[in-house]
Amino acid sequence: METAATLTLNPTIDASYAVERMVHTRKMRGLAENYDPGGGGINVARVLVRLGATARCHYLSGGATGAALDGLLDRHQLVRVRTPIAGETRIAAAVLDRESGKEYRIVPPGPAVTEPEWQDCLAALAQIRCRYLIASGSLPPGVPDDFYARVAGVAAERGAKFVLDSSGRGLKGALAGGGVHLVKPSLGELRQLTGAELADEAAIAAAAMALVNEGRAEVVAVTMGHEGALIASAQGPLRLPAIPVQAASAVGAGDSFLAGMVFALSQGADVADAARLGLAAGTAAVLTPGTGLAHPADIHRLRALI
Repeated sequence: METAATLTLNPTIDASYAVERMVHTRKMRGLAENYDPGGGGINVARVLVRLGATARCHYLSGGATGAALDGLLDRHQLVRVRTPIAGETRIAAAVLDRESGKEYRIVPPGPAVTEPEWQDCLAALAQIRCRYLIASGSLPPGVPDDFYARVAGVAAERGAKFVLDSSGRGLKGALAGGGVHLVKPSLGELRQLTGAELADEAAIAAAAMALVNEGRAEVVAVTMGHEGALIASAQGPLRLPAIPVQAASAVGAGDSFLAGMVFALSQGADVADAARLGLAAGTAAVLTPGTGLAHPADIHRLRALI
């Protein structure tokens, strides 16, 4: 049985470049050009496989860019299950300004998905044989608000634990149905979900614990960027300060965090230790320029610092 299946409804081709200095109007010569398969679930699978787990990518793709995404997944030697759609797979771009050290990111909304297409995706998921089903990323236009709740139902039927990283209506719709083993909102996503300012650590912990106590998720991992993370579970809240590093890119930090945490859980770690590996993986991702995500050597080195 595989460790995980990941679901990416709105994948991307992640293009990354560097320029000496960002200027308007003038042509800038791109340096360090790179293309990777991306989108939440695909990123999670990339890091899981690097850590030694087995993961199968379920995703939607279409058009000429969809064919290119398929090829990139094959280049990364990821096991994949494609649901074809009519719309063109999106391309996201990250550009590093070397002079300022700032990164600029452009992420388009992606194609609309029809009901027959998302129903085909659910049918493919009904064949999974894995311990964790990880849905990561936004809901594309055309996909119903309760889609991730339906995916949670599929996971339960197949004996898998359902893990979610989404925002907006996807996050709200899934938590309304319960059945979520682990959910990883960012602090901004938690604020949007609750409609509260969550101005201090006590308020963040209370909001996360409320999701646990109401039975909407067993574990809530709130990622807070340079302020670290807060984990809520039946054992209570756990605060993990950030590991200070010099950031090269923010691409895939949350996905790497989730991959590290799920990997540790799959190896029998408790929630606290799993969160620590997740924090190390998320931090490792920001050390890697562009769309490189987290690498095991960095993850294990940083884990020793927590």
